[in-house]
Amino acid sequence: MPVRERGKWSAEAIRCALKLYAVTDNAWLGERSLAQCVEAALAGGATFVQLRDKQATGDALRAEAEELLALCRAAGVPFVVNDDVECALAVGADGVHVGQDDMACERARALLGPDAIVGVSTQTVEQARAAEAAGADYLGVGGVTGTATKPEAGVLAAEEFRAIVAAVDIPVVAIGGVNAATVPCLSELDVDGAAVVSAIFAADDIEAATRELSRIIDETLSI
Repeated sequence: MPVRERGKWSAEAIRCALKLYAVTDNAWLGERSLAQCVEAALAGGATFVQLRDKQATGDALRAEAEELLALCRAAGVPFVVNDDVECALAVGADGVHVGQDDMACERARALLGPDAIVGVSTQTVEQARAAEAAGADYLGVGGVTGTATKPEAGVLAAEEFRAIVAAVDIPVVAIGGVNAATVPCLSELDVDGAAVVSAIFAADDIEAATRELSRIIDETLSI
């Protein structure tokens, strides 16, 4: 994957980068640092990284973001911050990912500018179309199955997934309960990639787990 500086990610490059989208979670760090875990995920083939830390704010979140951004720059993959536009701006991240209850996509786009990556979580065709109209570059859609990471998200039927994909021109990454056992079901959903949390960061060997997920995704989505 080509190394691209902030503001240089084309629409096609973003679509390709969504293949194996690693979403961080500090719950399973143990004796490891977040940077060590992300570095292992990148070594295993993660193609996109989102910093999601609902506990950290201000300087603590910024410090995490700066450390992960450097790793992602070295690996040549996009790096976004969950929800916190100010943090993304401060560290020079590639963009943000926002939910329906976070900062509105339109406002995030206005603050970050036209070159930033803005992703939006959606669960309906109406939400998906609104996000695309507001300037989203990609959608995170889910859940694929139930997940302890975000139990309130619910599970979408395959028909709803396909309807959302068909309703927009921007790429869609599936999230929620995605792991080595559930990745094969993505072949029915027409998505561009898989967003993974615990199947990467809860693994004892993050690099090996990520590499196996990458292999299965390649076979499933014919990437």
